[in-house]
Amino acid sequence: MDYQAVLDEVAAAVAPQVGRGQVARYIPALAAVDPGRFGIALAAVDGTVVGTGDWEVPFSIQSISKAFSLALVLAQDGESIWRRVGREPSGNPFNSLVQLEHENGIPRNPFINAGALVVTDRLQSMTGDASTTMLDFLRAESGNPELSFDAAVAASETEHGDRNAALAHFMASYGNLDNPVPTVLEHYFWQCSIEMSCRDLALAGGFLARHGLAADGSRLLSRREAKRINAVMLTCGTYDAAGDFAYRVGLPGKSGVGGGIVAVIPGRCTLCVWSPGLDARGNSVAGVAALDHFTTITGWSVF
Repeated sequence: MDYQAVLDEVAAAVAPQVGRGQVARYIPALAAVDPGRFGIALAAVDGTVVGTGDWEVPFSIQSISKAFSLALVLAQDGESIWRRVGREPSGNPFNSLVQLEHENGIPRNPFINAGALVVTDRLQSMTGDASTTMLDFLRAESGNPELSFDAAVAASETEHGDRNAALAHFMASYGNLDNPVPTVLEHYFWQCSIEMSCRDLALAGGFLARHGLAADGSRLLSRREAKRINAVMLTCGTYDAAGDFAYRVGLPGKSGVGGGIVAVIPGRCTLCVWSPGLDARGNSVAGVAALDHFTTITGWSVF
């Protein structure tokens, strides 16, 4: 397959969608991002990397980081995390407090904010520095040693993070956090603030397409663990729109309110698309349309 031609066709097809939606205005540092940006990259398991548009422009990965923190915890700690967080779709917004009270402080899945805070808490206990551990991992897997945090985004999220603080305190009251709430929040916000391009993210997520093999060929996850992360990404990775994403795209995916989406085709490649305009559920309008078009013209989906 001519990957470059496919991506160019996708970009042309979704051009009318670029700029639609709203940027994440509730995080002031993201509100100034140009909604007219669009990039898409593909990293194949054979080492081929191609892209088009703004595919090498860094952006804030936000909730895409949740997939990597989960992978790091599973890689080092096995499946004990599932005693503290579920694996079911939430059906509620990603920052909802509603289910926690009914379910005794156990988040529904690791990709809503409450679940990601629990995973970050475990990674902090395991490493002593959750955010730097993730940054080092992403540098290694992407092959880009220049990756860094965006201090302005982290500060913006900290200043406007009352809802996340409420989630963390609520779970702490049920004994589902081991570290102090301010520590967990600090590392969670720093993780979300990491800046990466579509190229970087497509490469960094390659271990999920390689059934758990890291970029250097070593085994990061077992095939079973990689399968399970992909499964949770399919059912929970795009907030409360996971059903619609599965219907339209048919791939495991993880989105972020920075406008990025990483999608995995096991055994073939990893994709990353970025366009900052979001729909009402926090997913990139043009990004979802691009992945929909990609799987339609290639026939590559898990269905």
